[in-house]
Amino acid sequence: MSTDRLLSQEEIDSVFKKMSGTSSKDDASNQAQPYDFRRPDRIAKDQLRGIHLLHENFARSLASSLSAYLRAYVVVNLVSVEQLTFGEFSRVMPSPTSVVSLGLRPIDGNAVLELNPSLVFPILEMLLGAGAKAGLLKIEREITEIERSIIEGLYRIILHDLKNAWRGISLMAFSIESHETEPSLLQILAPNEAIVAITLEIRIGEMSGMLNIGFPSILIKMLRQKFDQQWSVRKSESTPEEQNRVFRLVKQAQMKVEVRLQGPTLSVSDLLKLEAGDVLTFDYPLNKNIDLLINGKVKHRGEIVVAGGKRGLLINKPYIPMED
Repeated sequence: MSTDRLLSQEEIDSVFKKMSGTSSKDDASNQAQPYDFRRPDRIAKDQLRGIHLLHENFARSLASSLSAYLRAYVVVNLVSVEQLTFGEFSRVMPSPTSVVSLGLRPIDGNAVLELNPSLVFPILEMLLGAGAKAGLLKIEREITEIERSIIEGLYRIILHDLKNAWRGISLMAFSIESHETEPSLLQILAPNEAIVAITLEIRIGEMSGMLNIGFPSILIKMLRQKFDQQWSVRKSESTPEEQNRVFRLVKQAQMKVEVRLQGPTLSVSDLLKLEAGDVLTFDYPLNKNIDLLINGKVKHRGEIVVAGGKRGLLINKPYIPMED
């Protein structure tokens, strides 16, 4: 009598599990991870990498600007770029602090910028003439209206460098719309709305503190294509053949070159009043350099000389415009 019989599907599965050393407890269904659907959608890693590179450039630029503004050696380091909810971002900030809402014209939306009190008060003391070591005293209070007006100069420098850093992605004009001392009072976004939080450490001598910036995730998603283009440009460099081709195309370009004596100006009404015998004082010394303009912009400075029986301009130095 034959004892062969067909195995059921459950028996076959049990044999394979025993052979692979696993049990029913190790089933994939038992390895599921809990997921909170209130969490924001994740931003692509390549976009986060682009934001990281963008704010690394911002950190270097801000270090130079603050060093010149405060007349002290300033170091700015990018600490992190991460995705949070606005509620989590608000809870991380100290209280009281200096936090502002930023307008992002022409984009409809707001960002958040927060400067720790451990930086605000030492910088205020430095701007008011105190030594750098005076800022080592820890102060925990809200800033006054007078102090707020003084610190706005610092914010203008930060926003100017931030605008230049974002120029490759979007021509945004950052502006301060409101200023608060309690993070909970700055209700520009819903607590569960997603933001990209950028944290930078600012060191001034022995003092240090954090600068936090929060951009809405929806803004980053809107500019995804711009980030992709910026990343592709960073990855590729022009070849010598491409450089030669561009040079050949611009080689025949025409430019207007003129040498101009930039003296005092005179209104038309005063010009019409001139009569015989009037003397005009130009107040222009003989040894002062004359400007060389290319397409209406000053590029070099020099002095008038005679060359081959003709007059020419001997260039002494390039023209370096002063920063605003």
